Amino acid sequence: MSNFDLFQNMLSKADIKLNGDRPWDIQIYDEAVFDRVLQHGSLGFGEAYMDGMWDCKQLDVMLDKIIRAHIDQQVSTITKLKLGAAKVKQFFNPQSILRAKKDVSYHYDTGNDLFEAMLDKNMAYTCAYWHDAENLDEAQDMKLDLICRKLNLQPGQRVLDIGCGWGSFMRYAAQNYGVICDGLTLSAEQTKLGEERCKGLPVNFILQDYREYQPEQPYDHVVSVGMLEHVGPDNYATYFQCAKRFLADDGIFLLHTIGGNVSNTVNECDPWIRKYIFPNGVIPSLAQLGKATEQLFNIEDLHNFGPDYDKTLMSWAQRFDQSWPELASKYGDKFYRMWRYYLLSCASAFRARDLNLWQLALTKVGHDHPDCVRTC
Repeated sequence: MSNFDLFQNMLSKADIKLNGDRPWDIQIYDEAVFDRVLQHGSLGFGEAYMDGMWDCKQLDVMLDKIIRAHIDQQVSTITKLKLGAAKVKQFFNPQSILRAKKDVSYHYDTGNDLFEAMLDKNMAYTCAYWHDAENLDEAQDMKLDLICRKLNLQPGQRVLDIGCGWGSFMRYAAQNYGVICDGLTLSAEQTKLGEERCKGLPVNFILQDYREYQPEQPYDHVVSVGMLEHVGPDNYATYFQCAKRFLADDGIFLLHTIGGNVSNTVNECDPWIRKYIFPNGVIPSLAQLGKATEQLFNIEDLHNFGPDYDKTLMSWAQRFDQSWPELASKYGDKFYRMWRYYLLSCASAFRARDLNLWQLALTKVGHDHPDCVRTC
């Protein structure tokens, strides 16, 4: 059986044809793509797309079908059998302070012009909340306000944002709830633009790793929005210990994170995403979060709105495509295909419910339930 026939037989279970005429069918331009996939699995598949060896009009629909039919797992099994692959034990911390600084810079310092074109007016680079929202700007406002309401923010309170990005949450909370915000980030480019956007507000950017930060006093509340995915399993316990140290005894820690259905290590994450988008990123499971918070935090509320990330990513992809004529000369065609594959493949993972989006409201173990905890 030829490789073409092998893949066609597998893909038929997902209602996908090679060189078919439907928008989710895969168009093969170079049959060497099959060898790349058999040798390198999802990494080879993504790289072959970047190199123009195959294409698909509705990339997100095709990948959603592949995930739901577990075709990706079949290919992964074939690849491992072919190469005799085995898990390699990690003898070093892949998210060490030094490594984290390099990895964060790799992605978030790509270019502020790219993110300004793709994101909403708040520059929020995390899942929006589409409840009663008609567009991305409204949905990101809804997400930021949801966090503020869950914390029941009061004027004059001090809030720490671990992994603050361009300051979308801090800016919104300071403007609409009158709080004072400090934010931790490892991205110099995010800090530069964030400080410009938050000028005149009680907002302070701190270019420092959370493990190095030593505040003079605890904060009324702590938030972390889209940061835990960069922490890694080796550091979950330290991360939550730091959050507890940062937080006042009667405060709330609001954690917003992508969540997976299985517990992974860095070696088990998608190799294409790890190589080209988020080096050493790991999506946590509830089991891992539960273990890491033992004897530290009570989970007061758990809110899953993972399907909203599908809508968010598709909105980012649309805005990216619309802005590409102004970005093309700087970034080039291969970057375009890489970034498009990133956004649409992630959208398909949330659509297929392979990934979730969780918000957890946490309070310190051993202290009274604060009256301000709200579920929404």
